[in-house]
Amino acid sequence: MSGPAWVLSEDMDRQIVQAVCDDDNMCSTSVGMSDLSDEILLCILRHVPVCDLLLNVANVCHKLHVLCHDKTLLTNVSLSEEYQADDPSVRSVLRHLRSHVQSLSLNGCYWLSSSTMEQLTRCRGVTHLDVTGCRLSSPRLSRLLSSLSSLTSLAFDVTPSFNSAQLGSEAVDALSRLSELRQTLLTPSYGVVPCCAQLRKLMLQFDIPDVTREGVGVSCQLMVGQSSVPHYQQLEEFTARLAPGEVNQTLLLLYLAVFSVNVPKRLRVFLVSIPGPNPAHWPAAPALAQSLSQRGDLVALQLPRSWLDPLSLKRALEGNSPNHLSFSRCPTLWPQAIQSLLGGGVRDAAQLTSLNLSGINHGPYAESRSVEDQLVAATMSQLADGCSNIKHLNLMHRHYHHEATPTLDGKNHLCASLAKLRHLRSLTLPACAVSDGANTHISSHSVPPSPLFQGLKKIPRVGLQNYRPDSESSQSGSTTSGLALLFAGCTSLQTFELIGPGFASALPRLEPCTRASVEPRGMCAWARGVGDAHLAALEALPQLRRLTLAGLPGVLRGTGLVQLARHCRDIRVLSLANLGSLKTMNYTPALLDTLKQCTQLQELRLEQPYLNANAAFFEALSCCSQLQRLCLISRNGVFDPVAAEIFMERCRHVTMCHMFMGGTLLACRTLQKILLDRFSSERSALSVVVYPLQHEDLPSVIRDIPLTLLDRVTLFQSHVAQPPHLSPL
Repeated sequence: MSGPAWVLSEDMDRQIVQAVCDDDNMCSTSVGMSDLSDEILLCILRHVPVCDLLLNVANVCHKLHVLCHDKTLLTNVSLSEEYQADDPSVRSVLRHLRSHVQSLSLNGCYWLSSSTMEQLTRCRGVTHLDVTGCRLSSPRLSRLLSSLSSLTSLAFDVTPSFNSAQLGSEAVDALSRLSELRQTLLTPSYGVVPCCAQLRKLMLQFDIPDVTREGVGVSCQLMVGQSSVPHYQQLEEFTARLAPGEVNQTLLLLYLAVFSVNVPKRLRVFLVSIPGPNPAHWPAAPALAQSLSQRGDLVALQLPRSWLDPLSLKRALEGNSPNHLSFSRCPTLWPQAIQSLLGGGVRDAAQLTSLNLSGINHGPYAESRSVEDQLVAATMSQLADGCSNIKHLNLMHRHYHHEATPTLDGKNHLCASLAKLRHLRSLTLPACAVSDGANTHISSHSVPPSPLFQGLKKIPRVGLQNYRPDSESSQSGSTTSGLALLFAGCTSLQTFELIGPGFASALPRLEPCTRASVEPRGMCAWARGVGDAHLAALEALPQLRRLTLAGLPGVLRGTGLVQLARHCRDIRVLSLANLGSLKTMNYTPALLDTLKQCTQLQELRLEQPYLNANAAFFEALSCCSQLQRLCLISRNGVFDPVAAEIFMERCRHVTMCHMFMGGTLLACRTLQKILLDRFSSERSALSVVVYPLQHEDLPSVIRDIPLTLLDRVTLFQSHVAQPPHLSPL
């Protein structure tokens, strides 16, 4: 609900009218909003953004005014992603909230001014505060902490201008009472951790570049003294998420230095995510594993590949009943992990709700894989039986090759094993896992010809190679039986990701670490057999909200996209990358039809080497009236600046428009300036980035994007089977 209050009817009975007719359809009774109970109205109002709730709905009538100020609606408030809320409206909302709110989140409100942040000092009853991504200087943080005497949980950014010496004595006292802290480190620093002696929960995000904008290397030397080193006597949960770079890894080891002396006795959550193939070694990992096994209350565990050996992992899991486990990119731990889950090492495997097994193949580049390097349907079936309550499962960068037979035995298919997970909500699969057999037509051309005939070979046409009119129908029918088995059991899937083994995003920020963990495009013949028929089979997921399809060369025309969009009408997040041929974009007509069907879409990320963002593309995109975030990545793509401007005018909710395309720097900067000049006044949170993907200054441009939006840009890195506060880069 939005817009001024005069748009709403003055008479509540005229707003919601329901015709209740008898069997003969001879009479009707009007039921208005005033006839609904307060409990029902409160349930409805919980879904209204707080700014609209207090500034618009509350002004309709006296009854709604009273209900909108009910403490059940104003105790826990989040202003995150309310991109239409400008500074005056947020200040007005904070005045209404100051006597009610206890938990307040402004996470990602990067557009709010520092004077608006000053108003937070009036909300003296706040116990949980999240100002991550907001403009908050050290003196203002000090005043804020001094005013919030009841604060127990804090989340904020440690920027290069942060100076702990500017924190007053009252602020330091407030920090000493904190039990939860989340820091986003944009510069080498301990932040406020040394002041927080009572911490039970510490969450860290490291996002420090190795080189400054001026090309100077970043130093990670910190002042070490009695009062500046973190102590974790009361710590129960430790999580750390790292962006690529040696500085981030070095700083993490400094934070963990105390663990080498004494592991906190109450520790039950330890999650560390380090991108790339070679994380720095941490000698204290075995001692940590030994400590985790002593109490038997381990909740979550994730460690980099070089930190644990199978024996230490066995000790850590023995006697515990964890809720979340991640063995991402840890091939040596795969046998022991399965043995612990299935062989009784874990006390109660049914407690497990989140499992990440992505990228733990022994030999990622082998075309003919051994049994040890592949997912085994029987093993996954046993896992599904023992861990029957799994809700989030990530099998990305794994392999499963099921030979096609005239009579496919469904019980032997991996998808049949996964179908036993009736509670599954989010799933990431490698492309070959949904194929019932290798695509012999495509794979037959993958063998390089003899050098004798290289000079006689006819030059292939640019575009779709070796395409026959009946090729789509040849892949339909029984080839999607695996997906049919999966969706028949997992009827509640809301997030589904299907990623080919050769996919790596062209976004430079993550390119070094992603390319180290994937194999060349087209190496897996089974993955190349996944095409339009498989995409069409996704129509069996009526509750689908988030869909990612990446690195699928077998998609010929994209007709499956249209079919799934017609049935999955509530898709909110759609990510498409490198579908079909990379030399030309063959599925453009189907993509345009798909966008016209996605009326509830809020977020679109599209990556294709040859993307033509012309008038027809933006015309179809304009049908997504609820769209908020758009990211286009195309190394050789072109765009129509006039069409882009018209699109932004039609889609009033778009606040993030990032286009990394081809073209000249002048053309990109011109469009960026036009969009910012025209729409910034009416959209306070507007973020527009238009830049050539191949330009040498692109890394510094990406660095200036607010971190909360940058996570949206890197959407193709799977978020499945991760805690909300530790989505992997």
